[in-house]
Amino acid sequence: MNSRKPSVEWRKSTYSGHEGGSCVEVSNLAPMIGVRDSKDPEGPRLAFSAAAWRTFTTQIKADRHDLGG
Repeated sequence: MNSRKPSVEWRKSTYSGHEGGSCVEVSNLAPMIGVRDSKDPEGPRLAFSAAAWRTFTTQIKADRHDLGG
């Protein structure tokens, strides 16, 4: 019996720099989309349905959320 966890491939947006700023990473965890903080990869993670993630990213691209700090 193989007790190893399956490998999960996380990726950052190509818009993220390599300076270690505030970034999120996403992973295809079919049927869910996983999201985590790139600065704390072993920390908390979120999971969204593919439809919810698609809606969220569409709204971000349309500037429907105030992301200013």
